[in-house]
Formats: sequence, C-alpha cells, structure tokens
Amino acid sequence: MSVRSSKNNSHRSAPVQPISRGVRGTSKISNDSMADSNDNNDQQHSSSLITVLIAVGANVIIAIAKTIAAFMTGSASMIAESAHSWADAGNGTLLIVAEKKAVKPADVSHPLGYGKESYVWSMIAAFGVFMAGSIVSIYTGITEWNAAESETNYTIGFIVLAVAFLLEGFSLVQAYLQSKKHGQAMNVSAIGYVVSTSNPTLRGVFFEDLAAVTGLIIAAAAMGMHAYTGEPFWDALGSIIVGLLLGAVAIFLISRNRDFLVGYKVSKKIHDYALNELLTHPDIDSVSYLHLEWVGPKKIFMVAAVDIAGNQKEKELAQKFEDIENQFRANSLFQEAILTLSVPNAAVLVLENDDLTQ
Repeated sequence: MSVRSSKNNSHRSAPVQPISRGVRGTSKISNDSMADSNDNNDQQHSSSLITVLIAVGANVIIAIAKTIAAFMTGSASMIAESAHSWADAGNGTLLIVAEKKAVKPADVSHPLGYGKESYVWSMIAAFGVFMAGSIVSIYTGITEWNAAESETNYTIGFIVLAVAFLLEGFSLVQAYLQSKKHGQAMNVSAIGYVVSTSNPTLRGVFFEDLAAVTGLIIAAAAMGMHAYTGEPFWDALGSIIVGLLLGAVAIFLISRNRDFLVGYKVSKKIHDYALNELLTHPDIDSVSYLHLEWVGPKKIFMVAAVDIAGNQKEKELAQKFEDIENQFRANSLFQEAILTLSVPNAAVLVLENDDLTQ
C-alpha cells in the first residue's frame, strides 16, 4: 500500500521533529547540499543573490567602458570583449530571475515546488552567452582577419582591460570564496563544488567570471601582439579564441542545466546518507526501494519502499508513514518524501560502507 503524501504543510502531522540518527550516529558525507542542508535557506539564497548582483554591476560598468574603447581603437578583440560583457550583464539579470523564481513555495499546480525554474532560466542565460558572446566574437574575428593595417593607439584599450580585470577578478573571487566555504564543509575543492552543485546560479556566475578573466588575458595578449608586430590578424585571432572560450563555457552550462531539468539522480554519497537515515530509523526494519532526484537547488524528492517494524493496523501504519515523511520534510534538503510498503519477500537495500561516520 502507498501512503498519500500531504502537499500542504497545514495538512501534515505536527509537531515535526528532526530525523533521528539511530545507533550508528550522525552521518558525515562530502557531497553537494549535504552540508548545505544544515544552513539557513534564506542565508543561502541571499549569498547567491549578492554574488549575482556583484557580477551584474561589474559587467555593466565594464561593458560600457569596453564599448567606448572598442569605438576608439577599432580592435576586434575589444569588440569581442564588449559583446562578452553585455552578454554577461544580460545573463546575470536572467540568473537573478532564476533565483527569484526558484524560491516560490509549492502549490496545487506545482506540488514539488518551483525549484527547476532556476535551471530553465540558467539555461536561457547560457544560450545568451553562446548567441550574443560566442557568435559575435567569432564573426568579428573572421571579418577582421584580413583587415588592412591602420595606425591605432591601444593605450586606452589596455587601460580598460586592466580595470576590467580588477572588477571581473573581484566578482570571481566573491564566487570562489562562496564555493570554497561550502566545499570545505564537504571536503571538496571549490571547483569540485561548483561543477557538482545543484545551485545553477553559483555555477553560472563562477564560470562566466572565469571565462571573463581568461578572455581579458587573451584580448590583452592579442592586442599586444598586434601592436608589436603590426599584423592585424593577431587581434582577429584573439577575438576568435575568446568566442570559442565563451562557446565552450556555454555548452558546459547548458549541459549541466539539462541534466537537472530531465531528472538528475543524486550522487552515491547522498543516496547512502538518505538510506542510512531510513535504516537507522527506529520504526523501519528494511528498505527495498529508494529513489532520490533533484527537483531544485538543494532540494530532493524522495520515494522509498520500506518495511515497518511490528505488525500494525492499516490506520496506525498510515499515520506512521505520515510521521516519518514529515520528519524528512523537516530536513531542508528534502522537498518532498513519500513512503510505500515493500512488497513481500522483496530484496532489501544495504549500505556498502556500513560506517558512514568515517
């Protein structure tokens, strides 16, 4: 039999207590969202939003300066960089929309919440990087490849690139420090956390800033080679390389957002964490099925088939299921939890590493 899950908190049993850990002690895992589940959700949302706002503000200032420098120098690399910054500013705005949409509470039409909205808007932002940044940069480089040499003073261009490097670097450091903070709590590197995190906003800002800083170095090198050799193809080559870099970042971000949109299964460590929570629960004898899927940033949907301890009547069993489900719902990591009864003689799930505390 399956127990109907409540979609509205007002229909759930109360009071709700945190999940008991059982005799094995507190689980310790090193993966995305496990340490985050103990953080305050409002603080997490606020830190991500601040990171995006800093990135957008920096990109708008940089885009204006690069556009002026591009008109003054006629540099293909500078044109590519200005297109890149305007695209990043637009993408940052879309990421802010993603942050706002994802925190809407569950309702009748969306019982699992609106968490996946963040992946939709983040994917649109990634397409923006590819279309507005990559294509414009590559096209500019190709059209300027055989351009006639002209007298150009790149001083203003180098000054703008230097200022942009400082601003973009500050934004990147902000995203890196946020990633490092979460990564250290889970014994993973900042890069490892950004790649695997269920938070698309942080991932988008981090890799866009990383591409921006790298692109600035490429543009400066291309302009420098043009000024040194007098060959304009160096400037065009820099524009093409920047475009390819943006395309690679866009494809990566699109791929990651697609993974979460189509139903991304959690890692083995998070799976083991949830299984351990079930197996150590005093009212559960065994677990025969466990499905865990991301339904938003730091939000998991769980379905499990369990065998309840003792021989209880149907009414008591239904209430027991509701109580256990509510205990999981009280954990900020779980958006929704649904339990069903295991079929007779079903194969049970076991932890490969019985001691998760090590």
